[in-house]
Amino acid sequence: MAQAHVLGLPRIGAQRELKFAVEAFWRGEMSAVALQSVGRRIRAANRRAQREAGLDWITVGDFHWYDQVLSTLALVGALPARFGAVPPALTVADYFAAARGNAQQGAMEMTKWFDTNYHYLVPEYSPQTRFGAGTQWLFDEVAEALNEGENVKPVLLGPLSLLYLGKEKGGLADRLSLLPELLSQYERVLARLKAQGVTWVQVDEPILALDLPERWVDAFAPAYRRLAPVAPSMLLATYFGDVSEHAAMLAALPVAGVHLDGVRAPDQLDVFAAQWPQDKVLSAGVVDGRNVWRCDLTRTRALLTPLAEKLGDRLWVASSCSLMHSPVDLASEARLDREVRAWLAFAVQKLGEVALLRRSLDAADFASADVQAAFAADAAAQAARRTSPRTRNSVVQKRLAALTPADARRASDYPVRARAQRAWLKLPVLPTTTIGSFPQTGAIRTARADFKRRALSHLDYLETMRAQIRLAIDKQEAYGLDVFVHGEAERNDMVEYFGELLWGFAITEHGWVQSYGSRCVKPPVIYGDVYLPEPMTVTWSAYAQQLTDKPVKGMLSGPVTMLQWSFVRDDQPRERTALQIALALREEVAALEKAGVRVIQIDEPALREGLPLRARDWPSYLEWAVRAFRVCSSGVADDTQIHTHMCYSEFHDILPSIAALDADVISIEATRSDMELLGAFEAFAYPNEIGPGVYDIHSPRVPSQADMERLIEAALAHIPAERLWINPDCGLKTRDWAQVDAALAHMVAAARAVRARLSAAPTQARAA
Repeated sequence: MAQAHVLGLPRIGAQRELKFAVEAFWRGEMSAVALQSVGRRIRAANRRAQREAGLDWITVGDFHWYDQVLSTLALVGALPARFGAVPPALTVADYFAAARGNAQQGAMEMTKWFDTNYHYLVPEYSPQTRFGAGTQWLFDEVAEALNEGENVKPVLLGPLSLLYLGKEKGGLADRLSLLPELLSQYERVLARLKAQGVTWVQVDEPILALDLPERWVDAFAPAYRRLAPVAPSMLLATYFGDVSEHAAMLAALPVAGVHLDGVRAPDQLDVFAAQWPQDKVLSAGVVDGRNVWRCDLTRTRALLTPLAEKLGDRLWVASSCSLMHSPVDLASEARLDREVRAWLAFAVQKLGEVALLRRSLDAADFASADVQAAFAADAAAQAARRTSPRTRNSVVQKRLAALTPADARRASDYPVRARAQRAWLKLPVLPTTTIGSFPQTGAIRTARADFKRRALSHLDYLETMRAQIRLAIDKQEAYGLDVFVHGEAERNDMVEYFGELLWGFAITEHGWVQSYGSRCVKPPVIYGDVYLPEPMTVTWSAYAQQLTDKPVKGMLSGPVTMLQWSFVRDDQPRERTALQIALALREEVAALEKAGVRVIQIDEPALREGLPLRARDWPSYLEWAVRAFRVCSSGVADDTQIHTHMCYSEFHDILPSIAALDADVISIEATRSDMELLGAFEAFAYPNEIGPGVYDIHSPRVPSQADMERLIEAALAHIPAERLWINPDCGLKTRDWAQVDAALAHMVAAARAVRARLSAAPTQARAA
């Protein structure tokens, strides 16, 4: 009989217990012992959910205090040496220091986990990198589960992926050269798991879904031949894409089974099953781990049935990837629209879907009353969604049909626009600004919550938010910034806020997922055609502009980011939904401009993360993504300055498309990479203005003025001063006012100091 399992579960807790505990620990309000107790309760709840759903294997080792990559580094004793952590005596404080930085060292670099909205910490590999005995956390978690008598399946990030996802530092020529020493630690870990009584271990190698260089592919066979003799039965897990080109290699590996993503690449299931070895398990990931729509049980059973006939009990039924990308439990959504709620499944519900599909492959089980009732209920929900009039809007359909190429072009090219903008902005060289948000204090969050539950009147809420805008403007005047923002006090999230105001979106109450560390987001659910019923931001931005003579940026999230950071409808192409969002934003941009807001920032931090994993699929994605941005940004006059912002991204391979966005100014995250990104912008001869971040807002560390001057000087080595802006890496909502006050004062002082040196240089040259 087939087996049922998942690749992992959300680790944040049903009520975000991990977030609140970790942040209390960081503030010194919770001890390490109390923190560990919270972690044990979350892990116990996850094991119980799997057991109650009827899964055959209980996945453990998927709990991490901050990030799975960082946890694996800690396990093999490879936290960056610059943090001073000495294995094997690594503590949770050492772990968090690497994640967040400390007074002496900036945090590890962070980037997107494949094409998801999760961010991982990038390993640092140098000639001095050594591996050794690290944390005991994985073994303790396995012991917890074994004590409950479970069929335990630990999950571990594989050695090739751990190396490939890192970066060479300090002159290291090739991080693959570290593989032999790293494998020694994997041998130690796997042997210990086997000694604990573990019979199966899931080893994740998601890099196989990428365009992997041949020498990395060739490294798999010798690496796993080395691990196999000491390891429990290994299930090598791939996800996020098609790995059928590696079918022969995977079939020959000395592993007991392979997991495939049957949601992103369903055709590969038949490719593998056709010639799959008789002694190996094939795990079919058919329940979507990355979206919230109910699994179509009838359609999915039809996909699984021929696999079950070929493989018998060697077929495992699974989620496509870890369920960490899904909210925890739909049962918590008491206030969600009942019609939309019936179309959804969160992580706990997906556990049930996996178990139900496994049962349906057994003839007797499939005939049972409860399975038949579940299939009938699902069929009714699928039919209701397909026929619901709420998913379609005739006005939106007509606007889409009326779009022309001219709607995606500014009236003039950048040089003409730049002259028009400089004529009225009158900014100094190296103008300073911020990315948008200011600290979201407890008072702000309380006011929003009180207003939402009608404990605060509309008038009182309006005045509370206006007071926060006045505070933000006053502070920016004091800092001496050149272009202001209103601070976004009214916004709970840069996508959810807009989702609450656009038709076609549904907002959950507890649909949180982890973005990075303790940062959780609550993606909206796009269930229907997107329509703007009335302006969303004009009132706040126009009020802020009335308070100052300095230009105040209107702040919007871009169409691709709103798409990527939502749970998107799967009944039409993603590019069609992106264009619908773009049309709604085009109206908002026009309303801002009409209200006198003439600097408008349209953030697209998710543009790079939406890029398909395979280069062959890039052109079509980039074509519609660029078009969507240009549709929303091109309906303004030449002297209206359009900004965009991007973060956590490697831009080298998509610079032509970034330039094609034709934003007047782009700001990017650059601090953690030490301005490394700018070399690519210089080599490409990026034509427009650019603001590389000089303040890492994801770390509590406040950089000095000297730190920022050094980064500005490094930027000037790549970007001419007349096209360079000075700004933080990202929005400041997660920092406190003391940190922001100090950092922005340093940033403005650094810009002025470098500006003065630039002004003095021509004078000195003439004197010489």
